[in-house]
Amino acid sequence: MPQSPAEAQVQSGSAHLSKEEESQSAPTKLLFDLSGIDLKGEMVSKAQLESVIPHRGAMSMIDRMIWHTPDFSRGVAVHNTRADEFWCAGHFPPRPIMPGVLMIEVGAQLASYLYNVRRKNTNIAVFLRIDECSFRAMVEPGQDLYVLCEELKCSRRRFVSNIQGMVDGKVAFQAQITGMSM
Repeated sequence: MPQSPAEAQVQSGSAHLSKEEESQSAPTKLLFDLSGIDLKGEMVSKAQLESVIPHRGAMSMIDRMIWHTPDFSRGVAVHNTRADEFWCAGHFPPRPIMPGVLMIEVGAQLASYLYNVRRKNTNIAVFLRIDECSFRAMVEPGQDLYVLCEELKCSRRRFVSNIQGMVDGKVAFQAQITGMSM
């Protein structure tokens, strides 16, 4: 039976991808070079993080701050995913996958820490926008989600940061977020 032109392209591997499909399948560069950073290290403990950002309990998503620049404009943190997290029972129970919104939340908490730690009085930072967001890899219980944050703009009340998550050496998500101090 003769194949349609589309079937022939798929079989030959020459099917054309849309721009969106191409951007999602293309390798993504990290926000910054991690080669000099010990990903097993700890510059800021969970207790120190909680003295600057208000998240507690199940919503305290950063397990430790691995690294930050002296001016706090860049940082790397980690979330150790566990099988007992609240989302595992309901987000694809046969094979739990960390919800994308929670991946973004880890990045948002890192951006909030980097913003607030430079202030005399820390404030709650709320998020106004999530732009240019894409998800590229799944994060499952037992995996470490490393999150990178790079501040683009900062003022007394607002900040804009690029955030990126990495799991097993692959980019899991990336986005640009805008936050505001309350």
